[in-house]
Formats: sequence, C-alpha cells, structure tokens
Amino acid sequence: MSMMTEFRDFAMRGNVVDMAVGIVIGGAFGKIVSSFVNDVLMPPIGMALGGVDFTDLSVKLKEASGEVAAVTLNYGTFVQTVVDFIIIAFAIFMVVKAMNSLKKKKEAAPPAPPKQSAEEILLTEIRDLLKKN
Repeated sequence: MSMMTEFRDFAMRGNVVDMAVGIVIGGAFGKIVSSFVNDVLMPPIGMALGGVDFTDLSVKLKEASGEVAAVTLNYGTFVQTVVDFIIIAFAIFMVVKAMNSLKKKKEAAPPAPPKQSAEEILLTEIRDLLKKN
C-alpha cells in the first residue's frame, strides 16, 4: 500500500474529519467569544469601574529610554483573556452536560424483551415439566 493511499485512508476516516470540523468551529467560536468580551462585556465593566479600559491596564517594569520601548506587564489584556476562557469553558461545559443527559436518556430506556413465540412458550413449559419429574 502506497504512502498516499494510506494517508488518504487515514484522513478520510470519520473521526479525523469530525475532529477537523470541530477545530474549525471551535476557532470561529473563540473569535466570537473574544469579540463579545472585548467589544460588549468589558466596556460596560470598565465604565462601571470609572472609565477604565482594560487593554490599557499595565504596570511599567522599565521606563522607555531612547528608541527602546518601555517594558510593561499588561495585566488588563490577561484579565480579558481569562474572561474569554471562562465563557468558552462554560459553553463547552453546557454542551458536554447536554450530551451526557442525552446519553443517559438513551441508556435509561432499555428495549423491551421480544415477545416469545408460541413455540418458545411451549418448549419452556416442556422444559419446566421435565425438571419437575
């Protein structure tokens, strides 16, 4: 089997394609959440805290000198990233919780045993009579 055929078989396997779709959708979802946090959620929070823009929150570790830029610790950007993570983690938690509840519903309702035919009932009665004797 050639390397290309083997790779094609691997790449077209159902799990690999599902994973690729999940990664693409996850990337797009991450961008949506980042935009939501940066453009919708953080401005009102910053306004409530006295007009603070979280992207500007930083601590100068070293002042700028000449053409060398100042060294800063940008903790405001970190706060926004943490909020992004919390929202994404909560959304994934809700999806996994919904999937688990659907899985439990499927497991909770086992199928009823098939109804015995007349022959099976008769054979069972014969077996029981033979056991008594």
